[in-house]
Amino acid sequence: MGKLDGKVACITGGTRSIGRAMAEAFVSEGAKVVVNGRNEEKGQKCLEEMGAGDAVSFFAGDSSKQSVVEGLIDFTVSTFGQLDICCLNSGGVQMTAPVAQMSDEEWALEVDWNLNHVFWGMRKALQHMIPRESGRVLVTSSVEGKLGKPGLPGYAATKHAVNGLVKAAAHEVGTLGITVNSILPGLIETDIVRETGPDSAVAMGLGTYETLIEVFSSESAIKRPNKVEEVAAVALLLASDAGRNITGSTFPVDGGTMPY
Repeated sequence: MGKLDGKVACITGGTRSIGRAMAEAFVSEGAKVVVNGRNEEKGQKCLEEMGAGDAVSFFAGDSSKQSVVEGLIDFTVSTFGQLDICCLNSGGVQMTAPVAQMSDEEWALEVDWNLNHVFWGMRKALQHMIPRESGRVLVTSSVEGKLGKPGLPGYAATKHAVNGLVKAAAHEVGTLGITVNSILPGLIETDIVRETGPDSAVAMGLGTYETLIEVFSSESAIKRPNKVEEVAAVALLLASDAGRNITGSTFPVDGGTMPY
């Protein structure tokens, strides 16, 4: 018997990296899952590779848009009849500019991707979960939601805000059998990190992407990048019945990077 038998989940950014690992972990434990991504072709390829048949469906769209993230939740309910687990996981945007040089457009982009999508999705998910007095909301935040590295002010600010939203919502629904938590991954060499890493390295004064990976790894206790499967394992705990007493928490999955 699986840990998530009879449960239904939706995952933004669910076709690759952390979201894909979450989807695979949930399905392996008996859940039905709707994964979201921007690219229809990549989404269908993801479903084929997962090989889970009717247990997995795909919803296309840019989850930084309110209509898409809310549409994903409605689609999940209409497809599988309920919503038990909502993972607001889209990688978001990490602009590399110091405060004094950051444009209004760059700031707004980070707020939309990293914060607004979480608010819109959480609000919609809770509207479905509150009448049933049951549910799990999981947000993929970042260790930057506890820290604040130079060159990443918008990313740090929005991730701090996400963690505050999680704590507030958890207290609002805590007596209704609903938990709200955030996961704070450390360095993971995902596709997105490989794409944005060179610019981030320059903005942070580290020079090259290779140096960035070396420095970030050296700051952790395990001296290596983290793995998506390690993040998914924590998500599975929080999504399962074993996590029913855990709420309003921020879980670092960073190999001991943060000093507290």
